[in-house]
Amino acid sequence: MKKIGLLLILTVALGAYAQEPAQGSSDKTVTTNVNFPIERVATPTNSDIYCAGFVNKAPLPDANFIAGGVDTPNTTKYGDGEIVYLSGKGYELDKRYSIVRALHDPNRFETYAGQQAMLKSMGQPYADLGILRVVDVRSKMAIAKIELSCNAIMTGDVVVPFVEKPSIAFHQSVQFDRFAPANGKTTGRIVLAKDFDSELGTGHKVYLNLGANQGIKAGDYFRAVRSYEGDLHNPVDSLSFKASAADDTQAKPPSMEPTTFTHSAGPAIHVADFPRRAVGEIVILSTTPTTSTGMIVFAIEDVHIGDVVELDPQQ
Repeated sequence: MKKIGLLLILTVALGAYAQEPAQGSSDKTVTTNVNFPIERVATPTNSDIYCAGFVNKAPLPDANFIAGGVDTPNTTKYGDGEIVYLSGKGYELDKRYSIVRALHDPNRFETYAGQQAMLKSMGQPYADLGILRVVDVRSKMAIAKIELSCNAIMTGDVVVPFVEKPSIAFHQSVQFDRFAPANGKTTGRIVLAKDFDSELGTGHKVYLNLGANQGIKAGDYFRAVRSYEGDLHNPVDSLSFKASAADDTQAKPPSMEPTTFTHSAGPAIHVADFPRRAVGEIVILSTTPTTSTGMIVFAIEDVHIGDVVELDPQQ
């Protein structure tokens, strides 16, 4: 029995050794949990899909809007199950409508250079506030019941025809290639995020400067990637590049761009040579001809406004 056990151990060890790549092998990638962590993808819910917001090339018609409610003027904000009055024309009994709000950011600070110009070229950002159903059209104003509220609904919020959106299928866990080189597929940028957030994680909604005109559709996956040169040009992150990273005992401390040690005799480190890194995965929830709304379904670190996105065909 001892000999049999010893033989089994030896066989397993030899098998494991045979699977190890030989030194000098031509393989350039070794799959580990460092560069290929398991990506557990979040599945968007109905609320995620219908409360995500969007950017539209042209402003939407705003003649139809929320005028008040049963408890006006004592109540100014409305939510699930409440009755509201709709100003405007063309409402149909028992028909559903979406409630949206044109947005502007009171903080004009640019998270990245050129953000405002890029957003202006994309169009007008809107918040999705909810869905209502018309229950009475006998008065000058239509009467409706709110069936879904994403946020507080207020007088003046715009009412537009409801459009059914496709559901997003469940996605199995896969390996996330953290240092994948560019794949040559469609690329764009995260121009804006819901609620004007700038540092994002799983569940956050983002708006991309890509749309149906580029062949993008709901259910497509994009990888958010970032180069270290982006940090180099960031007014905050670049400060770390300028700080000394050397130890007092180093005879030849390295120089980093921009040069920290003006008289360094040590090695020069070029930021452009660093590999780009993938920081998260985004699924497309909806599109317009020129823009798309996405949800971050996996993030290995903070995703930033301004990060590049690249179509991920492996999803």
